[in-house]
Formats: sequence, structure tokens, C-alpha cells
Amino acid sequence: MLSDIAFYGALETGLIYGLVAFGIYISFRVLDFPDLTVDGSFPLGAAVAAVLIIGGWDPWLATGMAILAGMAAGAVTALLNVKLNILNLLASILTMIALYSVNLRIMGRPNIALLTEETVLTPWYELDLAFHQVPVLLFAIVALLVLVLLWRFMKSETGLAMRATGANPRMARAQGIATGGMIVLGVALSNGLVGLAGALFAQSQGAADVTMGVGVIVIGLASLIGGEAVLTPSTVVRALFACLIGAIVYRLAIALALNADFIGLKAQDLNLVTAVLVTLAIVLPGVRTKLTHRFSRKQA
Repeated sequence: MLSDIAFYGALETGLIYGLVAFGIYISFRVLDFPDLTVDGSFPLGAAVAAVLIIGGWDPWLATGMAILAGMAAGAVTALLNVKLNILNLLASILTMIALYSVNLRIMGRPNIALLTEETVLTPWYELDLAFHQVPVLLFAIVALLVLVLLWRFMKSETGLAMRATGANPRMARAQGIATGGMIVLGVALSNGLVGLAGALFAQSQGAADVTMGVGVIVIGLASLIGGEAVLTPSTVVRALFACLIGAIVYRLAIALALNADFIGLKAQDLNLVTAVLVTLAIVLPGVRTKLTHRFSRKQA
């Protein structure tokens, strides 16, 4: 069994990665745009927020600037694809590689400590809650607020145009939709959410590091696919809730696997556990469908 600290720690991290899953949902599911920029925009958001907080900025303003930085990174990827006709996957890889140098340039060193600085969490520690419960409460509020805003956006005229661009770009252009602009907006919005996640993660962990984005795309995909296996994404709001649920379930599964002594896993096995969970999340829905069909045939 998990201790309270491990349980709330998994919830805290899961809520942050839920924001990453929201971003990946926009790029991968809505726009059908395979985007690896997130491995660079996650530490970019952390770097921008950390540098500004160290410089005396209000933590929420610093977090807002991290969102804008993430959006700028996503826009660069989309423009490479739309304006220069570079394959979307290659464009995102190029931006991701460039962001490593950009992040180092922003921070001036490989990592920045925030343990003694005021963060978005600082005022919340005055509440009558256990220390490890405070981040869960704040990040749950942020995640639900983002979920509602995304749901409202996807129902708007612009959101519908973006969904049409991903579903059938040729038909969307025939209807007068500027598909290139929709791609730029969507990928920018996606990476803005990832930048927000990076900023919150740095403030939660007390440090920003240039390597903290390694594997974020895999975690986001695991959350997205796992959530869809748990909650069928028949509507936009269900798809968004699936992202959030998937991220939390993923982090809880990781925590359980690493804390179960009888399994014998250690911290260095994290990537192995992630790969197994992603594989199961991809395979299990198909297996479930086959079993359902077989059962229905026997009933008939």
C-alpha cells in the first residue's frame, strides 16, 4: 500500500501531467499533428517561470509568461510545417532540439533552485491542510479550470473550425477555413498548456532543470491513451476528463509499481514501467473489443 505522502505525491504529479495530456489531446487527437515539441516546451515553461520568480516577479505572472513561451515554441513548430512545408514530425523534432539550447540560454545554467522563493503554492500553505495536500488542491482547481475553458473553446466557432481542420483539412478549406492558421493556433495552444505544466512542476518540485522534459511526450501519450481506455471519449468533455483520469491513474500505477516490494522495481526502472503501461493501454482496448464481440456472438 502507498503511504499518504506517496499517494498525494502521485495525485499532485498526475494533475500536472493532466495538463500535458490536454495539450497532447489538442495536437494528436484534434489536429492529427504528431508533436514532439512538448519535450522542449515543458522545461521551457519551467525555465521561464523560475528565472522570473528569481528576478522578483509575481509567481502567477511568471507562470503566465511560461504559458506564452510555450505557445511561442508551438507556433514555431507549426510555422515550420505550414510555411516551410517541413513534415510535422520533423518540424517538432527540430524545435525540440533547438529548445534545449534556448532553455540553457534562459537559465544561464543547467538548473535553478526555487526552494527559498515564493511560488504559487506559498499562500496556500496557510490553509488548515497537511503540507502534502496543498499542491493537490491547487493543481486540481487549475486542471478543472483549464478543462472547462478547453471544453468551452472546443464548442466555439474557432474550436469547431480547428476540429474540422484535423478531421478533414481538404473539406475544411473548401468551407473557407484557414487550415494553416488553425494548425498554428492549435499547436501553440497545446504547447502553452505544456508550458503551464512545466512552470507548475518546477514550483512544486522546487527547481527547474534543463533535462526535466525528457520523456514528457511518452508520459502524456500514456495518460491520453490510458484515459481513453478507461473512459470512452465519445464527446469532447469525456475526452478531456479521460486525459485527466489517465494522467492520475498513470502516476498512481507508477507509484504502486515502484513501492511494491514484492515486485522488486527501483527508481531506475521508471522508463520500463512506463513502456509496459503504454503498451497495455494500447493493446487492452482492442482485446476488450474482441472479447465483447465473442461474448455477444455466444449470446446470439
